[in-house]
Amino acid sequence: MEQVDVLVVGGGINGAGIARDLAGRGHSVLLAEAQDLASHTSSASTKLIHGGLRYLEYYEFALVRKALQEREVLLKSAPHIMRPLRFVMPHDEAMRPAWMIRAGLFLYDHLARREWLPGSSGVKLRGSELGEPLQARFSRGFVYSDGWVDDARLVLLNALDAQARGARILTRSPVTRAQRGASDWQVTIQTPTGETPVRARALVNAAGPWAESFLRGVARPARQEALATKSLRLVKGSHIIVPRRFTHDHAYLFQNPDGRIIFAIPYEGEFTLIGTTDVEQPDEAIAGFALARISTGEIDYLCEQASRYFKAPVRPEEVVWSYAGVRPLLDDASGSAAAITRDYALETLHDGAAPLLSVWGGKITTFRKLAEDAAQLVGDMLGEPRPAWTQGALLPGGDLAAWSGRKPGRPDQDFASFVADVRRRWPWLPAGMATRLAHAQGSRIDRLLGSCQRLADMGPHFGGGLYEAELDFMRREEWACSANDMLWRRSKLGLHLSTEQRAAVARWCDGC
Repeated sequence: MEQVDVLVVGGGINGAGIARDLAGRGHSVLLAEAQDLASHTSSASTKLIHGGLRYLEYYEFALVRKALQEREVLLKSAPHIMRPLRFVMPHDEAMRPAWMIRAGLFLYDHLARREWLPGSSGVKLRGSELGEPLQARFSRGFVYSDGWVDDARLVLLNALDAQARGARILTRSPVTRAQRGASDWQVTIQTPTGETPVRARALVNAAGPWAESFLRGVARPARQEALATKSLRLVKGSHIIVPRRFTHDHAYLFQNPDGRIIFAIPYEGEFTLIGTTDVEQPDEAIAGFALARISTGEIDYLCEQASRYFKAPVRPEEVVWSYAGVRPLLDDASGSAAAITRDYALETLHDGAAPLLSVWGGKITTFRKLAEDAAQLVGDMLGEPRPAWTQGALLPGGDLAAWSGRKPGRPDQDFASFVADVRRRWPWLPAGMATRLAHAQGSRIDRLLGSCQRLADMGPHFGGGLYEAELDFMRREEWACSANDMLWRRSKLGLHLSTEQRAAVARWCDGC
């Protein structure tokens, strides 16, 4: 029977981050994920590294400050999958007054120290590139800084780092039984090859939307006891992707009459990502690991709100892809879904039996701090506190300057230099493909390209710059098993392939 210090249940951003942090502190760790890494909430975000400007209206100053403190830490840790992004907020006089927006942006600029992200400013939209896609009634606005992230690959990089530090990562391996004992948890994991028994000194419940149901239906207490006192509110957030609405590199924040906001973000070169919604979900909506799906009403809502700002209306028939995820928000008794806190809580149970830590809530921007706090609590419960280490540590592929033989500078500049070096080293790579692989792999690109001397060495071409060598790499080193794993989580190449090409990738996966 396998024995570990800590079993982490859940392969989303929080589970992967906690496994990485614990493994880096020298604990033996096993992570069990029922499906693919980032198969639900953590690949269905708006893909932003941000403080959450709108949370200031709900007086969530501590959360915004914590997120802003993490913003540049994360951007430095993996500049290949993250980048700074400037946001344009057109001023709608029927919404929030200009003085209120200026005050909010002043707070946003100063709640945490910025090293290199520029601060906010006013901007004239009429006659400018930023105003060109917008209706003529928007003559001025505001610009501020945040960041963008490939959310699914962020989860993957944390899992890769955890594995490199000694953790064992099991995907498609649900925990079917977890019995709490006096000194350890006795766990059964259903792996693809059969049942695997495991003993763990501590258990971390990072099951995201399933955190409550895991404690109710899978985890068994040592005696008559409640395993948790907190609860979740499940809120679905949906997004649509439409053909590109503008050619510049800024994103937009639009204020809606219902008090909410939506973003319009440059996406995959040829598209614009628009989202998100807030729709409360019943517990049964996620039964059996059901995949969240956007509704017709949500598509109509996003199109209608975006069309209030863009000159050219956004129509439902233009949607080329959509996705939805269920956010596990900490139930704080707020009225509307939009007002529910995006902060997290870590609940421990350590009363003479094997320790349990449950993660409630959270957001991508604060995952590293959440993982650091969780690892500290687990170490304390095991009687083995060990120092934190992740602040300032790079994620796999993030050491771009070292790969290029340069001194580290600004992350965005380091990435630009890295792309230039990749193109010099592999001049036979098409320019777009070289940039995409640089984004996906960072300094790990050598592992993918290996000894390839020409494009033909990468095997059959499936379309969109996707060759068999990359598929094989995702299968061999990134836990990818299916076409969905490869085309929609490890990459977004599904957007660039035809139906027939996607089917060819699925056939290749079935044949492996």
